[in-house]
Amino acid sequence: MSKDFRHEPAASRYVLRIDGELAAVVDYRINGSAISFNRTFTTPARRGQGLAAELVEFAASDVRDSTDRHIVPMCWYVGEWFDKNPTYTDLLTRQPANDAESAPSSANPGV
Repeated sequence: MSKDFRHEPAASRYVLRIDGELAAVVDYRINGSAISFNRTFTTPARRGQGLAAELVEFAASDVRDSTDRHIVPMCWYVGEWFDKNPTYTDLLTRQPANDAESAPSSANPGV
């Protein structure tokens, strides 16, 4: 069984193909410094094999390694995946360097 994980930016999705056939999809939408994972889908014949979890991990790792965006889990499955994978929760709150620099300081409120 050959697994092929891919990012398809033109379609705003991550896909997993097994032996050339589509097995699972994570759809996303980019909004500024955020990337919302808004839908996961596994083909009925492939459900219950942990493939969606593997694909979400691939997608989260790709976001971590290739962008400075934070992830917004709009899909219930992605939210539960983050609950079960705490080593990735930094992706839920990180800010791009330029956002952190331009954020108001709370050390001197009202100044």
